[in-house]
Amino acid sequence: MSLVATDFGIEKALEQLGINPVNEGTSTGSDWYASGELISSYSPVDGQLIAKAKSTTKEDYEKLMATAGAAFEVWKKVPAPQRGEIVRQFGEKLRELKEPLGKLVSYEMGKSYQEGLGEVQEMIDICDFAVGLSRQLHGLTMHSERPGHRMYEQYHPLGIVGIISAFNFPVAVWSWNTALAWVCGDVCVWKPSEKTPLCGIACQHIAADVFKANGLPEGISCLINGDYRVGEFMTHDKRMPLISATGSIRMGKIVAQAVAARLGKSLLELGGNNAIIVTPDADIKMTVIGAVFGAVGTAGQRCTSTRRLIIHESVYDKVKNAVIEAYKQLRIGNPLDENNHVGPLIDKDAVALYKNALEKVVDQGGTLLVEGGVLEGEGYESGCYVKPAIAEADNSYEIVQHETFAPVLYLLKYSGDVENAIEIQNSVVQGLSSAIMTNNLREAEKFLSAAGSDCGIANVNIGTSGAEIGGAFGGEKETGGGRESGSDAWKIYMRRQTNTINYTTDLPLAQGIKFDL
Repeated sequence: MSLVATDFGIEKALEQLGINPVNEGTSTGSDWYASGELISSYSPVDGQLIAKAKSTTKEDYEKLMATAGAAFEVWKKVPAPQRGEIVRQFGEKLRELKEPLGKLVSYEMGKSYQEGLGEVQEMIDICDFAVGLSRQLHGLTMHSERPGHRMYEQYHPLGIVGIISAFNFPVAVWSWNTALAWVCGDVCVWKPSEKTPLCGIACQHIAADVFKANGLPEGISCLINGDYRVGEFMTHDKRMPLISATGSIRMGKIVAQAVAARLGKSLLELGGNNAIIVTPDADIKMTVIGAVFGAVGTAGQRCTSTRRLIIHESVYDKVKNAVIEAYKQLRIGNPLDENNHVGPLIDKDAVALYKNALEKVVDQGGTLLVEGGVLEGEGYESGCYVKPAIAEADNSYEIVQHETFAPVLYLLKYSGDVENAIEIQNSVVQGLSSAIMTNNLREAEKFLSAAGSDCGIANVNIGTSGAEIGGAFGGEKETGGGRESGSDAWKIYMRRQTNTINYTTDLPLAQGIKFDL
């Protein structure tokens, strides 16, 4: 282990989570249904090998699916409030292990320690939400047109739910799906990103301990590790009626086609190209805070990160100068040091995409207002630390239309009414998160109307980044159309059934049809 990891208590955190740092050629010892080749997990914080985990072979996968199928037969018969009690216990374990799990998230993924703790808090929050939900999995009662009949609908467990998550939220997005699926009576098979396998193993340990303590089958929570080939086991498997996948638009299209080919269901959370509109009536101080956190939080590696700042020409220079000044105050470095604002990108491939974006925006006519670059020297040995950059650009540029998963913010100018800004915002293929900064009620309501933002999330006087679990999370257009977390997102994890009961001695047909024998 590196000195950095030791200084910030990573070794202790790994021990608390049941993960042992290992040398080259050995595995973590936490290989749940896994016998394949080793996956190395290197920290982008310091470039050090944390541990290795075995990937899942096809044979491993078949054994795991048999275990999951058997567990479902037990779990679906457990009353929903009792399932909620198990989720409550899982949430309590997360509270106990919030600090070590938050540190692992920070160290393996690279986000700040505060963001790592926040991600675990999201897990706790969705557990609390799911516990209450376990007593509210309600259907509707409807009046029948036939006398002496009662008609209603109810929801039943769906089966084995497959979850494919991304590296940027290595634990929270899994929990959004899993907590709801569990109270709905489903069992889950999770493939975390191959870039953050240890976070998956840690969560599996926590869940397995809870199920074991309650005498429940281990297959209620299943973990597989590996690259896209392991994901293909899931997307082509008819035994998984639902695949929830988070990642790039390219990946989502592949998943959607594979699942649709077998008439399964997909829940897709894909790319975002999120914008904040800044009107003449905006509070500039709030705008700067929202824009800067949105652009540089998690080093720009959130699907809700702010990519575009659409500013009215009358306040353009004022906002531009304020944001540039704020960037001068950013501290880039070890994310476990809470004095730093920005940590590393996930790996050197991400760094290459970042550099490519900066080259392209200049080639296409843009101007760099805050130049980027890769940081070198002491503390930056991993090669994954970059400077957040700002560029003046036009929305028509190809690179601006594309989502770059890095801290690159494009400043765009608009004139005229807010409708012009909304048109600019909506003229991208992604439709996840959006925001407007204004103290003008008419502008705010226009933005939230059917003629306003076409995104799944639309905020007023807060940024694009971050969401509470009480509201459904997801986006439109090429963001995939999926909804996770709050509201009635639980319904996708269940199958709907309409029931009609005849409590008479006659058998009348609907629509007045006569069929006499």
